[in-house]
Amino acid sequence: MAKISRRDFLRGSAAAGALGTGILSLEAAPKTEVGISIIGPGAVPMTFRINGDTRQATLEPRVTLLDALRDHLDLTGAKKVCDRGTCGSCTVLLDGKSVYACSVLAIEAQDRPIQTVEGLGRPGELHPLQAAFVEHDAQQCGFCTPGFVMAAKALLDQNPHPNLDEVHHGLSGNFCRCGTYAGMRKAVLEAANAGEEEPEPRRRRKKEGADG
Repeated sequence: MAKISRRDFLRGSAAAGALGTGILSLEAAPKTEVGISIIGPGAVPMTFRINGDTRQATLEPRVTLLDALRDHLDLTGAKKVCDRGTCGSCTVLLDGKSVYACSVLAIEAQDRPIQTVEGLGRPGELHPLQAAFVEHDAQQCGFCTPGFVMAAKALLDQNPHPNLDEVHHGLSGNFCRCGTYAGMRKAVLEAANAGEEEPEPRRRRKKEGADG
């Protein structure tokens, strides 16, 4: 039997590896279906329905909804924090449901109703949810607040009169590093009762304050 040197063995292994890689690449090559249009990688025109208005932008297909809102449409209410679909600071409503804007491609959100925190209210004309957050000191640094407000909006749209456990569950996809969860839950419960008889705990606090 002929002896094979270590150098010849390594050289042969490298050649076999290169050949195998080439074969794998040919087999894994993507197939193009007839009639399917390819979009990108360059920028393309997109149309959005945001807070009741039609907005347009020219973006690369890889741009997320969050980056489209903040960097191209000047809607900076949704915050970019984790950028991994974890913290909820970028929460917006898409088709009436809460989504992480950092995890949705802008091109996928075209011509679908989008609502951001800017569409709820403004100084002097706060949405009941925003007013309740202020009333209950439900924010400290405020960075996560818009996401919580939008998550709460989605919850109340689906369940106008949630109990505390339901509020806890409805906000569970959002994180607050400052730890103001208790105030947020109270704010959502108060907003759910806006326009109705004032809840008993609130009346009791006012009475105790008057007696003191």
